[in-house]
Amino acid sequence: MRVETLRWNQATCQIEMIDQRVLPARFDMLGFDSAQGVAEAIHDMVVRGAPAIGCAAAYGIAVEAQRLQQREAGAFAAGMDEAFRVLARSRPTAVNLFWALQRMRSVLASMPDTSPPRIADALLQAAHAMLAADIEANRTLGALGAALLPHHARVLTHCNAGALATAGHGTALGVIRSAVEAGKRIEVIADETRPFLQGARLTVWEMQQERIPVTLITDNMAGHLMQQGQVDAVIVGADRVAANGDFANKIGTYMVAVLAHRHGIPFYVAAPLSTIDLQLASGREIPIEERAAAEVRGFGEQRWAPADVAVRNPAFDVTPAELVSALITEKGVVVRPTTASIAALFE
Repeated sequence: MRVETLRWNQATCQIEMIDQRVLPARFDMLGFDSAQGVAEAIHDMVVRGAPAIGCAAAYGIAVEAQRLQQREAGAFAAGMDEAFRVLARSRPTAVNLFWALQRMRSVLASMPDTSPPRIADALLQAAHAMLAADIEANRTLGALGAALLPHHARVLTHCNAGALATAGHGTALGVIRSAVEAGKRIEVIADETRPFLQGARLTVWEMQQERIPVTLITDNMAGHLMQQGQVDAVIVGADRVAANGDFANKIGTYMVAVLAHRHGIPFYVAAPLSTIDLQLASGREIPIEERAAAEVRGFGEQRWAPADVAVRNPAFDVTPAELVSALITEKGVVVRPTTASIAALFE
Protein backbone atom coordinates (compact mmCIF):
# COMPACT_ATOMS: atom_id res chain seq x y z
CA MET A 1 0.00 0.00 0.00
CA ARG A 2 1.27 3.47 -0.91
CA VAL A 3 0.26 6.01 1.71
CA GLU A 4 -0.44 9.40 0.13
CA THR A 5 -0.09 11.80 3.02
CA LEU A 6 -0.63 14.74 0.68
CA ARG A 7 -2.07 14.84 -2.83
CA TRP A 8 -3.08 17.57 -5.24
CA ASN A 9 -6.67 17.60 -6.50
CA GLN A 10 -6.58 19.37 -9.83
CA ALA A 11 -10.38 19.41 -10.17
CA THR A 12 -10.89 21.40 -6.95
CA CYS A 13 -7.50 23.18 -6.84
CA GLN A 14 -7.02 21.89 -3.31
CA ILE A 15 -4.25 20.16 -1.43
CA GLU A 16 -5.75 17.10 0.23
CA MET A 17 -4.22 15.59 3.37
CA ILE A 18 -4.91 12.56 5.51
CA ASP A 19 -6.39 13.73 8.81
CA GLN A 20 -3.87 12.11 11.15
CA ARG A 21 -5.82 13.14 14.23
CA VAL A 22 -8.47 10.47 13.66
CA LEU A 23 -6.34 7.51 12.52
CA PRO A 24 -6.68 4.58 12.96
CA ALA A 25 -10.38 4.83 13.89
CA ARG A 26 -11.19 6.62 10.62
CA PHE A 27 -9.45 7.40 7.34
CA ASP A 28 -10.43 10.92 6.27
CA MET A 29 -8.96 13.12 3.55
CA LEU A 30 -9.40 16.86 4.10
CA GLY A 31 -9.07 19.47 1.36
CA PHE A 32 -7.57 22.95 1.77
CA ASP A 33 -7.66 25.88 -0.64
CA SER A 34 -5.97 28.68 1.34
CA ALA A 35 -2.76 29.37 3.23
CA GLN A 36 -4.77 29.98 6.40
CA GLY A 37 -6.42 26.58 6.13
CA VAL A 38 -3.11 24.81 5.59
CA ALA A 39 -1.52 26.71 8.50
CA GLU A 40 -4.34 25.59 10.77
CA ALA A 41 -3.93 22.01 9.55
CA ILE A 42 -0.23 22.13 10.42
CA HIS A 43 -0.83 23.69 13.83
CA ASP A 44 -3.68 21.31 14.71
CA MET A 45 -1.66 18.27 13.52
CA VAL A 46 -3.90 17.21 10.68
CA VAL A 47 -0.47 16.84 9.06
CA ARG A 48 2.71 16.35 11.11
CA GLY A 49 6.26 15.16 10.64
CA ALA A 50 8.94 17.57 9.47
CA PRO A 51 9.14 16.62 5.76
CA ALA A 52 5.33 16.43 5.45
CA ILE A 53 5.00 19.83 7.13
CA GLY A 54 7.48 21.26 4.62
CA CYS A 55 5.52 19.89 1.67
CA ALA A 56 2.25 21.09 3.17
CA ALA A 57 3.66 24.60 3.60
CA ALA A 58 4.76 24.66 -0.03
CA TYR A 59 1.27 23.71 -1.14
CA GLY A 60 -0.15 26.27 1.28
CA ILE A 61 1.67 28.96 -0.71
CA ALA A 62 0.61 27.35 -4.00
CA VAL A 63 -3.11 27.20 -3.13
CA GLU A 64 -3.07 30.79 -1.91
CA ALA A 65 -1.55 31.86 -5.23
CA GLN A 66 -4.26 29.93 -7.06
CA ARG A 67 -6.89 31.65 -4.93
CA LEU A 68 -5.50 35.15 -5.51
CA GLN A 69 -4.34 34.87 -9.13
CA GLN A 70 -7.16 36.99 -10.58
CA ARG A 71 -6.26 39.99 -8.41
CA GLU A 72 -4.16 42.87 -9.68
CA ALA A 73 -0.41 42.62 -9.08
CA GLY A 74 -0.22 44.76 -5.92
CA ALA A 75 -3.07 42.97 -4.16
CA PHE A 76 -1.65 39.61 -5.22
CA ALA A 77 1.79 40.48 -3.79
CA ALA A 78 0.28 41.69 -0.51
CA GLY A 79 -1.81 38.54 -0.20
CA MET A 80 1.21 36.33 -0.82
CA ASP A 81 3.26 38.17 1.82
CA GLU A 82 0.52 37.47 4.34
CA ALA A 83 0.42 33.80 3.28
CA PHE A 84 4.12 33.42 4.08
CA ARG A 85 3.62 35.08 7.47
CA VAL A 86 0.64 32.89 8.39
CA LEU A 87 2.40 29.66 7.47
CA ALA A 88 5.64 30.63 9.23
CA ARG A 89 3.70 31.00 12.49
CA SER A 90 2.09 27.55 12.33
CA ARG A 91 4.78 25.51 14.15
CA PRO A 92 8.27 26.55 15.30
CA THR A 93 10.47 23.44 15.60
CA ALA A 94 10.41 21.60 12.25
CA VAL A 95 12.94 23.39 10.07
CA ASN A 96 11.48 21.87 6.89
CA LEU A 97 8.63 24.36 7.23
CA PHE A 98 10.97 27.32 6.90
CA TRP A 99 13.13 25.57 4.30
CA ALA A 100 10.07 25.04 2.10
CA LEU A 101 8.83 28.58 2.55
CA GLN A 102 12.24 29.96 1.59
CA ARG A 103 12.26 27.87 -1.58
CA MET A 104 8.81 29.15 -2.49
CA ARG A 105 9.94 32.74 -1.79
CA SER A 106 12.85 32.19 -4.16
CA VAL A 107 10.46 31.09 -6.93
CA LEU A 108 8.31 34.15 -6.30
CA ALA A 109 11.31 36.50 -6.25
CA SER A 110 12.59 35.06 -9.53
CA MET A 111 9.47 36.25 -11.40
CA PRO A 112 9.34 40.06 -11.19
CA ASP A 113 6.91 41.75 -13.57
CA THR A 114 5.17 38.41 -14.21
CA SER A 115 1.40 38.06 -14.21
CA PRO A 116 -0.21 36.47 -11.11
CA PRO A 117 -1.60 33.48 -13.07
CA ARG A 118 1.88 32.61 -14.36
CA ILE A 119 3.34 33.00 -10.87
CA ALA A 120 0.59 30.81 -9.44
CA ASP A 121 1.39 28.09 -11.96
CA ALA A 122 5.12 28.27 -11.20
CA LEU A 123 4.50 28.01 -7.45
CA LEU A 124 2.26 24.98 -7.94
CA GLN A 125 4.92 23.28 -10.07
CA ALA A 126 7.51 24.04 -7.38
CA ALA A 127 5.31 22.39 -4.74
CA HIS A 128 4.86 19.34 -6.97
CA ALA A 129 8.63 19.13 -7.43
CA MET A 130 9.21 19.40 -3.68
CA LEU A 131 6.83 16.52 -2.99
CA ALA A 132 8.46 14.31 -5.64
CA ALA A 133 11.95 15.15 -4.37
CA ASP A 134 10.99 14.25 -0.80
CA ILE A 135 9.80 10.80 -1.85
CA GLU A 136 12.99 10.25 -3.87
CA ALA A 137 15.17 11.37 -0.95
CA ASN A 138 13.34 9.06 1.43
CA ARG A 139 13.77 6.07 -0.86
CA THR A 140 17.47 6.81 -1.24
CA LEU A 141 18.14 7.22 2.48
CA GLY A 142 15.93 4.19 3.12
CA ALA A 143 18.16 2.01 0.99
CA LEU A 144 21.32 3.40 2.59
CA GLY A 145 19.97 2.89 6.08
CA ALA A 146 18.69 -0.61 5.35
CA ALA A 147 22.29 -1.76 4.93
CA LEU A 148 22.91 -0.95 8.60
CA LEU A 149 20.28 -3.38 9.88
CA PRO A 150 21.11 -7.07 10.36
CA HIS A 151 19.11 -9.67 8.43
CA HIS A 152 17.02 -10.49 11.50
CA ALA A 153 16.47 -7.34 13.56
CA ARG A 154 14.12 -6.12 16.26
CA VAL A 155 14.01 -2.37 15.70
CA LEU A 156 12.58 0.11 18.20
CA THR A 157 11.20 3.39 16.92
CA HIS A 158 9.72 6.42 18.68
CA CYS A 159 6.90 8.57 17.31
CA ASN A 160 6.04 8.22 13.60
CA ALA A 161 8.66 8.86 10.95
CA GLY A 162 6.91 6.95 8.21
CA ALA A 163 5.03 7.77 5.05
CA LEU A 164 2.57 9.76 7.17
CA ALA A 165 5.38 12.07 8.33
CA THR A 166 6.69 12.66 4.82
CA ALA A 167 5.48 12.89 1.23
CA GLY A 168 5.86 9.11 1.06
CA HIS A 169 7.94 6.05 2.07
CA GLY A 170 9.20 7.68 5.27
CA THR A 171 12.54 8.32 6.97
CA ALA A 172 12.95 5.97 9.95
CA LEU A 173 10.15 3.72 8.73
CA GLY A 174 11.49 4.21 5.21
CA VAL A 175 14.68 2.47 6.32
CA ILE A 176 12.59 -0.36 7.72
CA ARG A 177 10.48 -0.56 4.54
CA SER A 178 13.61 -0.66 2.41
CA ALA A 179 15.14 -3.38 4.59
CA VAL A 180 12.01 -5.50 4.21
CA GLU A 181 12.01 -4.90 0.45
CA ALA A 182 15.62 -6.15 0.44
CA GLY A 183 14.47 -9.42 2.00
CA LYS A 184 15.43 -8.78 5.61
CA ARG A 185 13.19 -10.00 8.43
CA ILE A 186 12.46 -6.92 10.50
CA GLU A 187 10.25 -6.76 13.58
CA VAL A 188 9.22 -3.30 14.71
CA ILE A 189 8.75 -2.26 18.33
CA ALA A 190 6.73 0.95 18.46
CA ASP A 191 6.73 3.26 21.47
CA GLU A 192 3.20 4.61 21.92
CA THR A 193 4.68 8.16 22.09
CA ARG A 194 2.72 10.11 24.64
CA PRO A 195 0.89 12.41 24.70
CA PHE A 196 -0.36 12.47 21.08
CA LEU A 197 0.17 8.71 20.56
CA GLN A 198 1.76 8.93 17.10
CA GLY A 199 3.45 5.57 17.63
CA ALA A 200 0.33 3.79 18.84
CA ARG A 201 -1.99 5.29 16.26
CA LEU A 202 0.16 5.98 13.21
CA THR A 203 3.30 3.80 13.21
CA VAL A 204 1.32 0.69 14.13
CA TRP A 205 -1.26 1.51 11.44
CA GLU A 206 1.41 1.95 8.77
CA MET A 207 3.18 -1.28 9.64
CA GLN A 208 -0.06 -3.24 9.68
CA GLN A 209 -0.97 -1.93 6.22
CA GLU A 210 2.19 -3.59 4.88
CA ARG A 211 2.09 -6.66 7.14
CA ILE A 212 5.41 -5.79 8.77
CA PRO A 213 5.42 -7.40 12.24
CA VAL A 214 4.91 -4.72 14.89
CA THR A 215 4.59 -4.77 18.67
CA LEU A 216 3.26 -1.78 20.58
CA ILE A 217 4.75 -0.83 23.96
CA THR A 218 4.24 2.07 26.34
CA ASP A 219 7.06 4.60 26.41
CA ASN A 220 8.27 3.45 29.83
CA MET A 221 8.79 -0.16 28.69
CA ALA A 222 11.68 0.54 26.28
CA GLY A 223 14.41 0.28 28.93
CA HIS A 224 13.11 -3.07 30.17
CA LEU A 225 13.14 -4.59 26.67
CA MET A 226 16.67 -3.30 26.08
CA GLN A 227 17.82 -4.73 29.40
CA GLN A 228 16.34 -8.10 28.40
CA GLY A 229 18.24 -8.11 25.08
CA GLN A 230 15.08 -7.76 22.99
CA VAL A 231 16.09 -4.68 20.96
CA ASP A 232 18.77 -4.86 18.25
CA ALA A 233 18.65 -1.28 16.98
CA VAL A 234 16.81 2.01 17.45
CA ILE A 235 15.89 4.25 14.54
CA VAL A 236 14.06 7.58 14.72
CA GLY A 237 13.39 10.58 12.53
CA ALA A 238 14.14 14.22 13.27
CA ASP A 239 12.41 17.58 13.11
CA ARG A 240 15.61 19.63 13.08
CA VAL A 241 19.29 18.65 13.04
CA ALA A 242 21.79 21.28 14.17
CA ALA A 243 25.13 21.77 12.43
CA ASN A 244 26.96 19.66 15.03
CA GLY A 245 24.57 16.70 14.84
CA ASP A 246 22.42 17.46 17.87
CA PHE A 247 18.82 16.92 16.85
CA ALA A 248 15.26 17.63 17.95
CA ASN A 249 12.65 14.92 17.70
CA LYS A 250 9.41 14.03 19.44
CA ILE A 251 9.52 14.32 23.21
CA GLY A 252 10.90 11.14 24.75
CA THR A 253 13.55 10.56 22.08
CA TYR A 254 16.35 11.72 24.37
CA MET A 255 15.41 9.10 26.99
CA VAL A 256 15.45 6.37 24.35
CA ALA A 257 18.88 7.51 23.14
CA VAL A 258 20.29 7.43 26.68
CA LEU A 259 18.89 3.94 27.23
CA ALA A 260 20.32 2.70 23.92
CA HIS A 261 23.74 4.12 24.84
CA ARG A 262 23.60 2.45 28.26
CA HIS A 263 22.87 -0.94 26.66
CA GLY A 264 25.24 -0.67 23.69
CA ILE A 265 22.45 -0.63 21.10
CA PRO A 266 22.96 1.29 17.82
CA PHE A 267 20.91 4.47 17.72
CA TYR A 268 20.24 5.77 14.20
CA VAL A 269 18.65 9.02 13.01
CA ALA A 270 17.13 9.15 9.52
CA ALA A 271 16.50 12.57 8.00
CA PRO A 272 16.80 14.29 4.61
CA LEU A 273 19.14 17.24 4.14
CA SER A 274 16.14 19.57 4.30
CA THR A 275 15.92 18.77 8.03
CA ILE A 276 19.51 19.89 8.72
CA ASP A 277 19.80 23.50 9.86
CA LEU A 278 23.38 24.66 9.36
CA GLN A 279 22.46 28.06 10.82
CA LEU A 280 22.25 26.54 14.31
CA ALA A 281 25.59 25.56 15.82
CA SER A 282 24.09 23.14 18.35
CA GLY A 283 20.86 21.77 19.71
CA ARG A 284 20.76 24.43 22.41
CA GLU A 285 19.55 26.88 19.76
CA ILE A 286 16.62 24.76 18.52
CA PRO A 287 13.26 26.31 19.48
CA ILE A 288 11.05 23.84 21.35
CA GLU A 289 7.31 24.07 20.82
CA GLU A 290 5.10 23.94 23.93
CA ARG A 291 1.66 22.60 23.09
CA ALA A 292 -1.71 22.79 24.82
CA ALA A 293 -2.10 21.41 28.34
CA ALA A 294 -5.24 19.51 27.30
CA GLU A 295 -3.09 17.07 25.29
CA VAL A 296 -1.51 15.82 28.53
CA ARG A 297 -4.67 15.82 30.65
CA GLY A 298 -6.38 13.44 28.23
CA PHE A 299 -6.88 12.40 24.63
CA GLY A 300 -9.88 13.22 22.47
CA GLU A 301 -12.95 13.26 24.69
CA GLN A 302 -11.32 11.12 27.39
CA ARG A 303 -9.88 12.93 30.41
CA TRP A 304 -7.71 11.28 33.09
CA ALA A 305 -6.31 14.27 35.00
CA PRO A 306 -7.95 17.13 36.91
CA ALA A 307 -8.88 19.99 34.60
CA ASP A 308 -7.00 22.53 36.72
CA VAL A 309 -3.72 20.66 37.21
CA ALA A 310 -0.59 22.49 36.01
CA VAL A 311 0.91 20.89 32.91
CA ARG A 312 4.15 21.04 30.94
CA ASN A 313 3.86 19.86 27.34
CA PRO A 314 7.07 20.39 25.34
CA ALA A 315 6.47 18.65 22.01
CA PHE A 316 10.15 17.91 21.35
CA ASP A 317 13.43 17.27 23.12
CA VAL A 318 17.02 17.54 21.95
CA THR A 319 19.39 14.56 21.77
CA PRO A 320 23.14 15.35 21.67
CA ALA A 321 25.16 14.09 18.72
CA GLU A 322 27.39 12.00 20.99
CA LEU A 323 24.48 9.56 21.43
CA VAL A 324 23.93 9.12 17.66
CA SER A 325 25.55 6.06 16.10
CA ALA A 326 24.87 7.33 12.58
CA LEU A 327 22.88 9.99 10.74
CA ILE A 328 21.25 8.56 7.61
CA THR A 329 20.60 11.03 4.78
CA GLU A 330 19.99 10.80 1.04
CA LYS A 331 23.60 11.94 0.50
CA GLY A 332 25.14 9.24 2.66
CA VAL A 333 25.48 7.80 6.14
CA VAL A 334 27.43 9.89 8.64
CA VAL A 335 28.85 7.73 11.43
CA ARG A 336 29.16 9.59 14.75
CA PRO A 337 28.16 12.94 13.19
CA THR A 338 30.23 16.05 13.79
CA THR A 339 30.11 19.59 12.48
CA ALA A 340 32.71 18.78 9.82
CA SER A 341 31.11 15.55 8.61
CA ILE A 342 27.68 17.14 8.39
CA ALA A 343 29.02 20.14 6.48
CA ALA A 344 30.61 17.73 4.00
CA LEU A 345 27.14 16.49 3.02
CA PHE A 346 26.44 19.87 1.46
CA GLU A 347 29.66 20.18 -0.52
